[in-house]
Amino acid sequence: MIRNPLPWPNGARCAVAVTFDMDADSLVHIHAKEKAPSRVSTTSMLRYGPTVAVPRILETYRKLGIQQTFFVPAWCAGQYPEAVEAMIADGHEVGLHSYIHENSYDLSRDEEQDRLRRSMEILERVSGRRPVGWRAPMYSFSQYSGELLAEEGFLYDASLMGDDVPYLISTPKGRLVELPAHWGMDDYPQYAHTPDLDYMMPVRSPSEAIRNYMDEFEAHHAHGGLWIAVWHPFLTGRLSRWHHLEKMLFDIQARGDVWFATLEQIAEHLLSAERAGTYVPRVDKVPFYHQPVDLEPAKTA
Repeated sequence: MIRNPLPWPNGARCAVAVTFDMDADSLVHIHAKEKAPSRVSTTSMLRYGPTVAVPRILETYRKLGIQQTFFVPAWCAGQYPEAVEAMIADGHEVGLHSYIHENSYDLSRDEEQDRLRRSMEILERVSGRRPVGWRAPMYSFSQYSGELLAEEGFLYDASLMGDDVPYLISTPKGRLVELPAHWGMDDYPQYAHTPDLDYMMPVRSPSEAIRNYMDEFEAHHAHGGLWIAVWHPFLTGRLSRWHHLEKMLFDIQARGDVWFATLEQIAEHLLSAERAGTYVPRVDKVPFYHQPVDLEPAKTA
C-alpha cells in the first residue's frame, strides 16, 4: 500500500503524532477585526482552548508519558504565555503557526518573510527556544513559504498533504522535511460549528469522530504510515470529546508497537535514516507552478 515506508524506531509498526494548533481567539480577530470586541461569546469559546483545554490535554499526556507537538501563532503565545510555558515545562515541542493566523498566500513574499521573522522572535522569547517546525494556518502554504522556511533554518513543515509518510521538499533555498496530514485527520470537519467565523459544519458526536480517526489509524498501523492528528484545543479539548479521546489514545498506546513522537523527532529520524543510507526519501520540488497555467486549449494549425 505504501511504496516507500520509512522504518520506525524499535520495530514500531507506525508513528503517531497528536498535534494541536492553539489558535485561541486569533481567529475572531483575523476574521472580523472591527467586530471582534463585540463577539464575546465566540471569544469565550476560543479562549477555552488555552485556559481550560490545554491543561486538560497536558494532564493526559503526563498520564501517557508522552511528548507531542503544539503549533502556536506568535500573537497567541504573547496573549497566553502560561499555556506555552506549561507545554515547555512538560517537554513538548512548540512550533510556529503564523503571527495571528493569517493566510500565507494572502501575503507578498516580503510581507510573508517579515511576519515569519518577527513571529519567530516572539515565540522564541515566550518559549525559550527557536522554533524548528511550521504549520501554515488552514494549510495556506504559499509559493514562497518553502524557500522562506528553509532560509530561516526550519527543520520541517507540516502543511502539505502529499504522502502517507514523511518526505522531503526541495526549495530554491534548501530542503525541508515534510510531515503530511490531511483533512480527514483534522477536527474542523468534525466539530467546527462557529457561525461568527463562517464555519457551520454538522457537529459529530465523539464516537463518530473517533470512528473516523481509528479507521485512519488502523490503515497507518497496518501499512507503516505516519498518523498525524491536526486538532485544536477549543474543539477537541472540550470535556466530552477529550474524555473519549483520552481512552482512544490509551488504547492506541496499549498496542505496544506504536511510536508516539514529536514532529521534530520524526523529522530528525528521517534525516538520520537518510544519512545512514537505510532510507531514500521521496523528494518534491516546490512550488509546483511559478505562474498560472493557460486554461485555453492550444490552437491547432
